[in-house]
Amino acid sequence: MADILYTYKGSVYANITNKCNCRCTFCIRFVKDGVGDADTLWHKTNPTKSEVLDAIRNFDFSGYDELVFCGYGEPTCQLDILLEAAAFAKKEKHLKIRLNTNGQGSVENGRDIVPELAKVIDSISVSLNAPTKEDYEKVTRPLHSNGFENMLEFTKRCREEIKDVRWSIVDVLPQEEIDRCLALSREHDIPLRIRKKT
Repeated sequence: MADILYTYKGSVYANITNKCNCRCTFCIRFVKDGVGDADTLWHKTNPTKSEVLDAIRNFDFSGYDELVFCGYGEPTCQLDILLEAAAFAKKEKHLKIRLNTNGQGSVENGRDIVPELAKVIDSISVSLNAPTKEDYEKVTRPLHSNGFENMLEFTKRCREEIKDVRWSIVDVLPQEEIDRCLALSREHDIPLRIRKKT
């Protein structure tokens, strides 16, 4: 059975689904089965809400102050579980909640989900991946049309509702693309984090 909660680089992560609406060319799940202390993050079947809540309830969070929703899938593809599990972790475990997302959550769920997220999420990291629509489509390969525009709109909406919002890219991009991502970051006043490839 795949791990629902796992630790990586001093943080606790919640792996609540393997469903994803992107097929990023660099995605780590195409390279190895697990990350951090998880042998595998591939669920045979995606966990139920009660299984996720039980995992959070039974986990020893001593020394940790944050739970990050990020695994081998896009957390907003299981929005109901995400929202309830985040609320539970905040109330019962007194944790800060971060969401790592591809920014397709609103189109995936057919509505603006940002107000719902804002009630339980303290910070959001959105995968920018590329500075232009053309490059984004090549690298991210979103299943929904207008993926780049969806991601931009989602991130801007998050900035209106949630204090701590940032974009992220991986440092495998050519320097020219990194520079253009930085320019986009300045244009939209959204901080950019450049992550090292794991």
